[in-house]
Amino acid sequence: MPHTPTPSRRKTLQMLAGLPLLPLGAGASATGLLAACGGGSDSTAAFKSASFTGMAAPTLANPAAMATTTVGSALKATFDDGSTQSFALAYQPFFITGDMVSNGKGGKLLAGGYYDIRNQPIIDATVAGGERQFFSDAPDGSSLLTVPNAKVDGVKGKPVFAVVQFEYTTWAQDGKTDMYGKLPSPIAVLTLDQDQATGKLSLVKYHNVDTSKVYGLWITCGASLSPWGTHLSSEEYEPDAFTIGSNAMFKAYSQNLYGDAARANPYHYGHMPEVTVNPDGSASIKKHFCMGRISHELVQVMPDQRTALMGDDATNSAYFVFVADREKDLSSGTLYAARVGAGFSIDPASGSAAPLTWIRLGSATSAEIEQLANTLKPADIMSVQAKDPGDASYTRIVANGKAEWIKINPGMDKAAAFLETHRYAAYKGASMGFTKMEGTTVNARDKVAYSALQNCEKSMVAGDAANVPGNGISIPRQLKAGVIMALSLRGGQKDTDGKAINSEWMPVDTKALLAGEDIAADALGNTANPDRIANPDNLKFSEKLRTLFIGEDSSQHVNNFLWAYNVDTRQLSRIMSIPAGGESTGLHAVDEINGWTYIMSNFQHAGDWGGIHGVVKDQLDPLIRANYRGKAGAAVGYLTGTPSQPRLG
Repeated sequence: MPHTPTPSRRKTLQMLAGLPLLPLGAGASATGLLAACGGGSDSTAAFKSASFTGMAAPTLANPAAMATTTVGSALKATFDDGSTQSFALAYQPFFITGDMVSNGKGGKLLAGGYYDIRNQPIIDATVAGGERQFFSDAPDGSSLLTVPNAKVDGVKGKPVFAVVQFEYTTWAQDGKTDMYGKLPSPIAVLTLDQDQATGKLSLVKYHNVDTSKVYGLWITCGASLSPWGTHLSSEEYEPDAFTIGSNAMFKAYSQNLYGDAARANPYHYGHMPEVTVNPDGSASIKKHFCMGRISHELVQVMPDQRTALMGDDATNSAYFVFVADREKDLSSGTLYAARVGAGFSIDPASGSAAPLTWIRLGSATSAEIEQLANTLKPADIMSVQAKDPGDASYTRIVANGKAEWIKINPGMDKAAAFLETHRYAAYKGASMGFTKMEGTTVNARDKVAYSALQNCEKSMVAGDAANVPGNGISIPRQLKAGVIMALSLRGGQKDTDGKAINSEWMPVDTKALLAGEDIAADALGNTANPDRIANPDNLKFSEKLRTLFIGEDSSQHVNNFLWAYNVDTRQLSRIMSIPAGGESTGLHAVDEINGWTYIMSNFQHAGDWGGIHGVVKDQLDPLIRANYRGKAGAAVGYLTGTPSQPRLG
């Protein structure tokens, strides 16, 4: 084994000045690290690169490891003199949903708890005599951030804030009543005390954000941090306004939110919420109605602070881009949808990049679209027929997996563009052919965006009823394990009408970067290769580490994983395993906060058993129930690191 230089105490100080550190694990400190290094050389070394040492997937040889968050990976930093420093990783939760946590005022709040439009707790009464407030088992998107001049009682180090949203709850406490989509999604601000000696984050205050001014929130999934330090949320699976009268889930949502099953307006949901944290750990929220009413999974704002690439988690979804009129302000701008050209492939080995051109759908302010949402009914905007009416004034489209015939009412193009965005984009000729487009993120140095396709099936497959021939998205066979696409970003682009697009960060092509692999079920039950990604969902890129982090929402891996992919070395490393039956969520890679690097990670619905879990269910179900409140709880937390001396060969 080659000799690895060991850094001296002085050199380590210089290294630490140039490399943001992961927060240290329990019992470790920066002082302890330096003491272990001893005295010596005055030479300097600059941080050069980072890599991850992956972990094996847990197996039934250790059932306990399959039933919890398991981390057996390490981060290795390399310096320009050849010396290295390694950090063993571990997982540290802030709480398990259902915990009672401090509200910062001497009282307690229920972590992940649900509230109605009057900010009163929503009560789960499905167990007689055991009534309690509903809480979520599905924490999702999170952002870690700082606020100038922040001051919160109880913080001894420096205040750091995490914004965490809760997508849904799977079941009521009786274990039989399905609650998916029937409760208004809460968002919380966590005030965290950052220890300046170790980087450790400790929960000091939990604040539930009042969402009443934005009509409550609907199925908040992925999230991102804006370049100006706000939390950009999401509302996926926009409710179909044309069939809302028969939508039992939406009626239950309205009942729980307003106390009235007919009160909620479907046009108020499917938009892009933005949360601004205040210096005292409270927050305000607004909802941007001008970014398209789609299945918002995750929005990524580019470094220009105006251009936003949006994930669209639907069947017959598309690439959508919003270009704001002003920096740091998403309240007005222009919405575009992509047309995919020849050469589309989900095979990374092909190297094929399909060109993207952009259709301008319209320009608007949030205020004017909100007013339209308040006043218009679906039939005011367009006519929609499920069968061919035999009328040439109608246009056939495919939306949400099925064919429809639509006709836009005179003067209603703007309303259609921003309130019936999927249908209008299809009508205008956009390539509405993707299936479950999930997370998006950006590699700013290389001007490349990344987009996750959780499954490549249905509307993407030639010959499927949902596939649209000639729209550029057509693969010969499904790949359920999914793929991550890389999109080149450039300026100087024009829309399909020849008008200049006012952005230097428009996607101009798309090609496959990483793909999963469908397999016959292995001995554990996996139906996708466990040593490759499967069903990618959350994506975040670290500029400092040159690493794309990938969280799975997989019905093909018995345990979902969090991966790290170095875009320079092309090394893929498994860094964390989620409890079996759960989904990896809440991913956020933060290069530096007060000198420390953080990787945020949550999970949701542990023990949500499917067909692939037949081999493991009987052994793991009691363990998961014991770990996570009978499967009603889930963790919100982050990865810690413990420095250790490199081992000499």
